[in-house]
Amino acid sequence: MTSSHLIAAGRLEAAVAYLVRGFGSDEREVALVTDNLLQANLAGHDSHGVGMLPRYVSAFLEGGLCPNAHVAIKRDSGAQLALDGQGGFGQVIGHEAMRLGIERARQHGSCIMALGNVHHLCRIGAWAEMAVSEGLVSIHFANVIARPIVAPWGGSDARFGTNPFAVGIPVAGGAPVVLDMATSVIAQGKARLAYNRGEALPPGQMLDDQGQPSTDPRYGVVEPLGALRAFGEHKGFGLALVCEVLGGALAGGLTTHTSDTGRQRIQNGMLTILVDPQRLADGALFAGQTQAFLDWVRSSPAQDGSERVRVAGEPERECRARRLASGIPVDANTWNELCTSAARLGRDPEEFERLAGVVRALGSN
Repeated sequence: MTSSHLIAAGRLEAAVAYLVRGFGSDEREVALVTDNLLQANLAGHDSHGVGMLPRYVSAFLEGGLCPNAHVAIKRDSGAQLALDGQGGFGQVIGHEAMRLGIERARQHGSCIMALGNVHHLCRIGAWAEMAVSEGLVSIHFANVIARPIVAPWGGSDARFGTNPFAVGIPVAGGAPVVLDMATSVIAQGKARLAYNRGEALPPGQMLDDQGQPSTDPRYGVVEPLGALRAFGEHKGFGLALVCEVLGGALAGGLTTHTSDTGRQRIQNGMLTILVDPQRLADGALFAGQTQAFLDWVRSSPAQDGSERVRVAGEPERECRARRLASGIPVDANTWNELCTSAARLGRDPEEFERLAGVVRALGSN
């Protein structure tokens, strides 16, 4: 098991911003990319945090990621928008797309937004959080165009990506419900983290390159690749299929139907449904019934081994508070990859490390 560096959030932010400037990004893009990745780490989703940057660097150097791109409107019928991300950073394109969708939902009461041709949208829950901060319900179906990494239920090799699904629900006077999940048992980035940390995966998450069950995360990271499993057997596979068709075929105009083995870029399509609950229902009734249900669910006595019932979004908020106070863990292998990536962009690895100011070494967190 490898060691980890524990880095204060502000120092990691400064170091990541220094690295991202190596893409030639303007300062707005630097800020959006840096904050999005850092927020993923703070929320405990290290699979979608700063450890994604080495993959981004490879995608950029091979021409699959276009810095300083902006969202373009392809079709506009008022409450429906079809958008093109022009191969840009998902952190920028996603932000711009959501701003357009939120404005239309405010205007019309709802908006259906289709987004395609965008580089890695990162943690889809970030876009749900953006919607609920404006008092809107949001539903997101996304597909992933990259080398397939998830096996269909009943299949033995990879046929599609981790195809995330997210829902954001505002709660009047309280913290929102934010469901954000891959349709695979774990995100591919969690296999990468386990591999970097020298940890085994729990049984039931991975198939090896022969289609046999394995706990070795290498089959999700290095050749010969195996496949992750969908969560919930046929149910997770069914939701992954829906995300591929709605996020890919409908929204992005592209689905996974080849092995796509050669490229490092990660392309997403995302179908987003935004609803203003105040325009669709009795706002007070919606708020009251939502809170009554959440209170009822949370009052369930904890079973053995569980502290209490938590609803979607709570673990992320708790982790954010802890990591803001104590620092963000970055395993040593990921840190070395980040330093190498800085050099590949013409940035000084020593300056990158100096800005990070590693606090202390820990065991894996």
